Amino acid sequence: MTYITIVLILLPILVGFCIYLFPKIDRYSAMAVVLMSFAYGLWVILEPPNLNIQLLNNFGVQLLIDQNSGYLILTNALVTMAVIVYCWQSRITGLFFTQILIVHSSLNSIFMSQDFISLYVALEVLAIGVFLLIAYPRSDRSIWVGLRYLFVSNTAMLFYLVGVALVYQAHHSFAFAGLRGSSPEAISLIFMGLLAKGGIFVSGLWLPMTYAESETPVSALLSGIVTKAGVFPLVRLALILPEFSPVLSIFGVAAALLGAIYAIFEQDTKRTLAFSSISQLGLMIVAPVAGSFYALTHGLVKSALFLIEGSLPSRDFKQLHQQPITTFLWLILLLASLSISGFPLLSIFSAKALVFKDLSAWEDIALNIASVGTVIYFAKFIFIPHEQSAASEKFDSQKVALLPAICILFIALIFANLPYYESTYTVEKITKALATIGVGWLAYFMIFKNSLINLPKTWEKLDHLIGVMTLSLTGIFWLVVWLKIS
Repeated sequence: MTYITIVLILLPILVGFCIYLFPKIDRYSAMAVVLMSFAYGLWVILEPPNLNIQLLNNFGVQLLIDQNSGYLILTNALVTMAVIVYCWQSRITGLFFTQILIVHSSLNSIFMSQDFISLYVALEVLAIGVFLLIAYPRSDRSIWVGLRYLFVSNTAMLFYLVGVALVYQAHHSFAFAGLRGSSPEAISLIFMGLLAKGGIFVSGLWLPMTYAESETPVSALLSGIVTKAGVFPLVRLALILPEFSPVLSIFGVAAALLGAIYAIFEQDTKRTLAFSSISQLGLMIVAPVAGSFYALTHGLVKSALFLIEGSLPSRDFKQLHQQPITTFLWLILLLASLSISGFPLLSIFSAKALVFKDLSAWEDIALNIASVGTVIYFAKFIFIPHEQSAASEKFDSQKVALLPAICILFIALIFANLPYYESTYTVEKITKALATIGVGWLAYFMIFKNSLINLPKTWEKLDHLIGVMTLSLTGIFWLVVWLKIS
């Protein structure tokens, strides 16, 4: 098992460089590697080994493979598989697939890491791979957006690395467990770095521009799995140190509400989906026990939404509500939008039921408001006009690539329902989900459908993103101090 795990981490990088040297094997080699990750992730979920691997010595690499890892590895495999299928008939070169495999490998490493240094190295490799994917078109705009992402990411990792140094100073160990008993400065620095990296709260507002300016398959990859790289370590730490979960709950609830508010008033489809991601990421850290399964379901449906969005005739909701799309495209958009709204159909309904299972009163109220907000902004997608004879040349040219990719994601969403069917599909939970959707649609038609409010984008400026990290760090520090005292 240890050797298989190491191969799973190293093989994608090796194959990626082989693709760069022999580009004719790019698609087939990339798909073979991803299928191996799929098999590994599925096996870990069905038969969790709870395996701890320690390489070198006490200061070396520590890996933990359990069911939580399995959910994220499976998400990585399925999302990457869908993106490869989507790009199969395109003119994308082997270099693109090399970069995808580097990202794929670093993500698997992150989901297994159990020590701060291994996590840091994997996150930095991931940042380089993501930058290359964002800048792949080589336009001035894409390069700037990629550099902006890289700068924010490196600043967040600087906070993180200082915190790791303080943990080592206190315990002479880089293990996650060393965070217990560390100074408030160390805890707040590490939390701040991962919160910003994962796109949580105000520092997470690097997401909208990054998603909006990236190519469709890159946006699907970013939203589906890359942002989970910052969130999953927080879930791990919350499970190890439950006494600090209230800190993450505050930021998770704030992200859920902030993302929902911005998404409701956004008129650009890709930016709406980006703000939706900020909101949904918040839910993952509020309920760490269900966070990994929620990451799986959210990653699958959000990747599908970004791939579908790439086939829409426009990114402006005003134009989309005046120009009908094909009924077929609308149907798959409807299915994905209903799913993420919590409709009792695909597995994100089960994931939301698990998230709401053990919340405190204030968390439950806040996240129910955020859930209604989710229904409101996805109503903008659901009620786009459509007709059978609508001509969509762009959709026709991408139909061959889109359909199999969407099928992979939807089939996975259906099967992910099965383990939690009996515990989550109760009359009470179904009634609550349908009532939430009904209230959201009613609010959309009565209040928000014709709203022209434009919320400020000041928070998205680079200097403001960095400044807010410092302010957030101060807030986290005093929260940690308060928790330690109490």
